[in-house]
Amino acid sequence: MGQRTFRTVAWLAGVVSVAGVGTLVNAEDLASLPADQLDWVAWGSDRPAGEVCQGHYVMPDYLLAPAAEAGHVRGQSDTATYGSEGQTELNGRVILRQGEQQLQASQATLANDRSKVDLQGPITYRQPGVLVRGDQGEFGLNNQAADVQRAYFVFHQARLRGNAQRLERLNDGQYRILSGSFTTCEPQSRLWTLNGHNVVINRAAGYGTATHSTLRFYDVPVFYWPWVRFPIDDRRLTGMLYPSVGYSNSNGFDYLQPIYLNLAPNYDATLYPRYMARRGLVMGGQFRYLFDTDRGTIDGNYLNSDKGGSRDDSNYELLRQKKRWYINFQHDGSFNARTTYQLRYGAASDGNYFEDFGSTFAEQNTDNLERRAQIDYQGDVWHLQARARGYQVMDFPVKDKDKPFYELPSLSANASWHQPSGTYEEWNSNVTNFTRDVRWNNSGIDPTEAVTGARLNLAPAIGYRRAPSWGFFEPRAQMYLTQYQLDWKQAGNRDWDKSPGRAVPVLSVDSGLVFERPTHLFGSDWRQTLEPRLYYAYVPHRDQDNLPTFDTDYLSPSWSQLWTPFRFNGIDRIGDVNKLSYGVSSRFLEDATGRERFTASIGQSRYFEDRKVTDNDPSKNFNDPKSDYWYMNHRKNSPAIGQLTWNINDRYRVRYANFFDTERGQTERNEVYLHYQHPAGRIFNLGYRWQVKDFDPSGDLDDRLGYNREEYDTSFALKVNGPFSVVGRYLYDHTNDRSLEALAGVQYNDCCYAVEVAWRVYRDDNDTTNTIADDELKRGIFLRFMLKGLGGLGNKPETYYQQAIEGYDPVLFQ
Repeated sequence: MGQRTFRTVAWLAGVVSVAGVGTLVNAEDLASLPADQLDWVAWGSDRPAGEVCQGHYVMPDYLLAPAAEAGHVRGQSDTATYGSEGQTELNGRVILRQGEQQLQASQATLANDRSKVDLQGPITYRQPGVLVRGDQGEFGLNNQAADVQRAYFVFHQARLRGNAQRLERLNDGQYRILSGSFTTCEPQSRLWTLNGHNVVINRAAGYGTATHSTLRFYDVPVFYWPWVRFPIDDRRLTGMLYPSVGYSNSNGFDYLQPIYLNLAPNYDATLYPRYMARRGLVMGGQFRYLFDTDRGTIDGNYLNSDKGGSRDDSNYELLRQKKRWYINFQHDGSFNARTTYQLRYGAASDGNYFEDFGSTFAEQNTDNLERRAQIDYQGDVWHLQARARGYQVMDFPVKDKDKPFYELPSLSANASWHQPSGTYEEWNSNVTNFTRDVRWNNSGIDPTEAVTGARLNLAPAIGYRRAPSWGFFEPRAQMYLTQYQLDWKQAGNRDWDKSPGRAVPVLSVDSGLVFERPTHLFGSDWRQTLEPRLYYAYVPHRDQDNLPTFDTDYLSPSWSQLWTPFRFNGIDRIGDVNKLSYGVSSRFLEDATGRERFTASIGQSRYFEDRKVTDNDPSKNFNDPKSDYWYMNHRKNSPAIGQLTWNINDRYRVRYANFFDTERGQTERNEVYLHYQHPAGRIFNLGYRWQVKDFDPSGDLDDRLGYNREEYDTSFALKVNGPFSVVGRYLYDHTNDRSLEALAGVQYNDCCYAVEVAWRVYRDDNDTTNTIADDELKRGIFLRFMLKGLGGLGNKPETYYQQAIEGYDPVLFQ
């Protein structure tokens, strides 16, 4: 749950600190030491992949072995004498070691009680991961106190270095730095430093404070803090987090300033005041909590009166002067190892909320907000579940026909038993009560969706599976027994049966063989497989026209649908089918490594009967022989599906898929992708997609493609010239001769700092895929700036990069 407010010299607390008396010059007046005197070693051929620094800090070996007894000091010098007061004076090349601490100086004076040692410089102090150099100093041998003047320090693991006029440990265990500075830049670079005249480090509390501190770029002050508190470890501190800035044509200038509140070890809060020039001031916040078996978050934002955004936005007048808000609650917990529960509640003022106020590219694409209360019991045989669930669809304006059904409640009891012989049995059962918040007299609601009520479904199954290395065989029989208790809402369906029922058997036999042979191709040994597959499914027709469609839709055509008896997801429609699916796959595997280099598959289904069960969507014209959906239910064969994946080598990969209508002699869907990825940070993707209108029957009229779509998609991520990297994507709609998305990002990332600018222009379809008439062009730009070891400004667009650019890895491009 840790959040950082101002990450600075967190590692200095373990060594020394700075205090001062008398007249001191500024830390920036201290001349920089050469890199080799700061333990800096340039990378050679051993430079790790993705390393952004030109070198690293390496602690050399100790010059002396430790003393035989713990706590004792072992020393070495050119000469040694005793003073008049019993002190020991060492001169020349002085080396002292106590445990893991080592001191070097040209002169050292040990007190007669051996409690401390005074050193004259140049002096060097070491302990694991720490280096301090200075002109002179005093070190305690009993309490490890230290006082170094005109000091230079390095903390190897943190890559942090700095200098100070004086470092001193105080009597209460705190450390003080007077007139000091630090940076994570490489030696000889002063791109940025944080300078403080009075810095106190409290290791016990986990934070430091500084007065009169400045952030400097190339020694030019750019920011001043009269007083600031910052963490020195992973413990959380109350304070301001770094802001986010951006610009879009809808919101104008966008500035968000998080404020973190560390309320207790197991809960905290963050306030999110946000100013958008074309929207107004949004107040937001997040509360997080963590207990032994439970955790959760509460998020929310509120804008009292929206300025409406850009006047070019289609919803400007609808949203202008409206209250805009959002709330989201998430909780996960458990009663014991087998019983868990989840709570979700999300709501927004309108369906356009995330398009207008999403702070990242990915957040702007939010489709719905879930509302769910669920409890699960997972036993060895039984899985029991009780839940209440619903969604808010993020469409604007949301139509009644698009509002989902709520499950209030849904109860499930499922079990499975497996015998050593390969026989298995299943028990699947569910009862759900469905409600819906709509105006029932709205003519836009389909008759089968103008209903509320309860549904009981029992689906026992029995099967047998045998899967030796040379193939598999699985016959399966399942019975769907469904009973409804309904309340039809429209005049056209009120005389429909209020207690309909249905019993549908689902029978299938799946089988396949695996043949292998060794072969020699292209100078290498391979193992080739030939894997024919045969699948038969039979589901008799049962009239379901007057059954509701609470949670059911068509399955999208795919390779996997060849090998399933179902044409719909959900329970309300069990589509009739009598088909034989046949296909064959072949794989080429490297004999030495077992890696799969090439896979090709081809398959098709042959229908022995027309399909009669539909989802009763009147927009699909199932009874019109000229309709593509009528043809879908009367065609004798499914599309012939061919697909292949070719891993040409470790860097190139090709994917191809084709759905071909053998009866009409036309391609219904075609896609090909070329992917190139170099381990040094070079990614290129080229893609092509073609899909005919009405190929995918899932969704309602607004969600289905209303034209033949042909698209070209290209994207890349490229490291250029060391610290520079660029990313981009261009998605082009060839059918309508327009750009769907243009994305460009530039990043500079080295050992010292990182800066990134991301720009995006995209088409917002206003939740209507079937037409382009209401599409809008939107633009946005995001900035991220980070000082390594200090903090950053801006949001990371990396989540969206991973969605838009295949193969993108934030670690490789950090």
